[in-house]
Amino acid sequence: MTRTDTGTTSKTTWRNWAGNVTARPARTVSPASVDELSAVVRRAAADGLKVKAGGTGHSFTAVAATDGVRIRPDLLTGIREIDRTGATVTVEAGTPLKRLNAALAREGLSLTNMGDIMEQTVAGAISTGTHGTGRESASISAQVRALELLTADGSVLRCSPEENADVFTAARVGLGALGVITAVTFAVEPVFLLTAREEPMSFDRVTAEFDQHVAENEHFEFYWFPHTGNCSTKRNNRSAGLPAPLGRVSGWMEDEFIANGLFEVVCQVGKAVPMVIPPLARVSSRVMSARTYTDIPYKVFTSPRRVRFLEMEYALPRDQAVAALREVKAMVERSPLKISFPVEIRTAPADDIPLSTASGRETAYIAVHLYRGTPHRSYFTAVERIMVAHGGRPHWGKVHTRDAAYLAEAYPRFAEFTAVRDRLDPDRLFGNDYLRRVLGG
Repeated sequence: MTRTDTGTTSKTTWRNWAGNVTARPARTVSPASVDELSAVVRRAAADGLKVKAGGTGHSFTAVAATDGVRIRPDLLTGIREIDRTGATVTVEAGTPLKRLNAALAREGLSLTNMGDIMEQTVAGAISTGTHGTGRESASISAQVRALELLTADGSVLRCSPEENADVFTAARVGLGALGVITAVTFAVEPVFLLTAREEPMSFDRVTAEFDQHVAENEHFEFYWFPHTGNCSTKRNNRSAGLPAPLGRVSGWMEDEFIANGLFEVVCQVGKAVPMVIPPLARVSSRVMSARTYTDIPYKVFTSPRRVRFLEMEYALPRDQAVAALREVKAMVERSPLKISFPVEIRTAPADDIPLSTASGRETAYIAVHLYRGTPHRSYFTAVERIMVAHGGRPHWGKVHTRDAAYLAEAYPRFAEFTAVRDRLDPDRLFGNDYLRRVLGG
């Protein structure tokens, strides 16, 4: 490591969390201020190098990969301001969501909705459209009220519905293509309690009642265990009662020992001997019992994910989700595939962000996973074929094979986004191979 006027610099190989993407940047820089970051961008442009900001590497695509200058945001962290009157918090872009959630809780505040992990930086989470599940409450990006963006000329744009509104609209899910986000302002609300009700349910029942469960619950999701007719459902709703968190021992047993430790062993055995996966699935799908608990939001929405995997997720028109899932189930049953990971189904309301996977339509998400190191191409290709036939949009940070020609048809406001990109970064300083594929030249 060396310290320069543009931050701490090193040259190391970068690898994402899943280990399926690697890159060898010409240099990796950790600027400690926006001024240092601006100097990094200007120097990279002068040297003819591309620039990409990369956080914790929780994307399964190469959206943050570069052979140019990689910006680590680990020194650009912390809360800048809490505005209780305006019900917002402004946070440095490199702040991990887990630190933001804990800090907000100490202040008696919370985000309205969030995804099921919180390892990502705030900039990484919004840039790829990270979401949870919700009947009315949408993705993390939809909770953004303003942001700061360092552009290709090294200047900072302050963006909101009132200032640089077209950039704000696009940059809430910007893929890192418009510049480097330096700060994000989120809407927040007084901390509240959620009651989670988790229980097993048959595949036939949950798919038959899917619309009813979505309508009756603020947050509904379920997991289907391939090679079985079993599902695990989760319903989160606001509570006016008292906290009743998971017990320390019982919570550790189910969320750490079973869902992570024991599941890791099951995945390793299945990877070595695929034929044992179906019987193991039938057993493991019945291990988790029903439970109910009440706690503050981030302790209900999120859970530890220590078993590493690859993931593909598609966003479908919500009325297409059950049919598509049934097709996935039929495909698995007639194929020689052996799938050890459950399939996850979530929902989101329509939003107005051009490249949000829920842009302009009520959405349901179907996510498939495979244990890290397991051959994934056959399974993911077969699932992707089904998703595309139902008008699916791939998650920007998860494995897929779609290109700009497909995505321009899938997103009615695609050209609106690329026009902003052409204006802000005509020379593609912030480009890479992935963005060239999904956005065009």
